[in-house]
Amino acid sequence: MLKAALIVFAIAAMGGLFLASHVLRGRLAPWAVSVMHALLGATGLVLLIMGVGQGGAPSRATAALAVLVLAALGGFYLASIHLKGRVAPKAVVFVHAGVAVAGFLVLLSAVLGL
Repeated sequence: MLKAALIVFAIAAMGGLFLASHVLRGRLAPWAVSVMHALLGATGLVLLIMGVGQGGAPSRATAALAVLVLAALGGFYLASIHLKGRVAPKAVVFVHAGVAVAGFLVLLSAVLGL
């Protein structure tokens, strides 16, 4: 489950880079890509919850889950801004991305056993 979560988060990250590129240019990102990014992130979280919940997962996987839940909360905030038809503040996008990358790297270290 942890490897599957890692792969799904990696795909979600590609969509996140695309979304961030729009925000950094001051443009509203395409809604379809935002929804896909959110669905992939949610899928990754469900897979990670399942992997941690089955037991035997490294403690770093649990730490990654906590960090990625924080990133998801930031994503909900960004989505609320997007729903209002406004471009998100760049600082919020950077914080969301930074937290998500940190969580991804912790999960990567858990999967690779580093």
